[in-house]
Amino acid sequence: MQDGRWRLTPRQLVAIDAVLAAGVLAADALPTLLLGHTGGWSALAAVPAVLGAGALLVRRRWPGPALVVALLAVALGAAAGTLSPYTLLPAACALYSVAVSQPRRRWVPTVAIGVLSAVGLLAMTAAGPTSGAGSADTDRSLAMLVFALVLLGCSWTLGRAVADRREYAARLAQQAAERAVAQERLRLAREMHDVVAHALGVIAVKAGVANHVVRQRPAEAHDALEVIETTSRQALAEMRHLLGVLRDGEPGELSPAPGLSRLGELVDRAAVVGVPVELSVHGADLVPDSLGVSVYRIVQESVTNVVKHAAPATCRVAVTGTDTAVRIEVIDDGARVPAGGGVLPAAGHGLIGMRERVGAYGGSFRAGPGAGGGFAVEAVLPYGAAG
Repeated sequence: MQDGRWRLTPRQLVAIDAVLAAGVLAADALPTLLLGHTGGWSALAAVPAVLGAGALLVRRRWPGPALVVALLAVALGAAAGTLSPYTLLPAACALYSVAVSQPRRRWVPTVAIGVLSAVGLLAMTAAGPTSGAGSADTDRSLAMLVFALVLLGCSWTLGRAVADRREYAARLAQQAAERAVAQERLRLAREMHDVVAHALGVIAVKAGVANHVVRQRPAEAHDALEVIETTSRQALAEMRHLLGVLRDGEPGELSPAPGLSRLGELVDRAAVVGVPVELSVHGADLVPDSLGVSVYRIVQESVTNVVKHAAPATCRVAVTGTDTAVRIEVIDDGARVPAGGGVLPAAGHGLIGMRERVGAYGGSFRAGPGAGGGFAVEAVLPYGAAG
């Protein structure tokens, strides 16, 4: 069973075709031979049934040739006056297989074969042994012809409907795979942005400090260079962790993904560059691990923006987990200097990334001036979409 539907195995399908073939032989050929309804035709009466049974056995592997053989059986049955629904069954099944399996560019030859066979069937029915046997036999032959055309038409229509549904399902699966690849690329790009932006923000601040005090206070410049070295190494390690998922067959030594337990490291790094951060975490045990990375990245990007655009300032980070969601608040008291009519271009992509993260979980996000000055980032991530 797959996707809520039962799927027959190839062996089961072959067994079904074998049963159908045996049924055609038993229902069509044997009564004709045993009862001798066809007189001089009795030796050939079983040929249509044998051909039809053979077509049933090979229709899945060779649908085109099977259809030709089955239509030949129908024509022989009409010529011999032994045409019956059992003779038409293999042709209907073979036509269904052609409609399901053959590409659209091969429809025209297939339909042409069917039309020509129907015309030949009509001619053979009119000229066959039953043509002079009275109006009753003629009416029966014409009724059988109409039945054959309806049956074959329904088989073709059903087969094309199944083929179209399969093609549609395949397109949906391909589109889903393409969306998954695009989403994974976006996720990796977002992760890379968060890692690089945070590291470069800290490095830029400390490099500026070192450049200004290198002559007067070399010890302070040395400390700044140590922070730059440590930050760059940490960023490099996280980048290796992210890029490791792109390597097939290279497990490597990857550190665990950051989560709530590593928020303290962000606070320490911000303090080193002159931004004291007050961290408050409540209900961490209620937050699913799958949300931990997103919480960490939102706090990281928010603190990085404080370091880059509001320092010197103080910052308050509050992470609160409840029974249904986790709430994140990052508020600073710094005075930001906007550029280009109040837009903060350096932080723009970071805010977009945070908004996309929150939107992926069906949460809410707000970023803007705080009620008491400074800048505030507020996000709520519900647990439902985190699985």
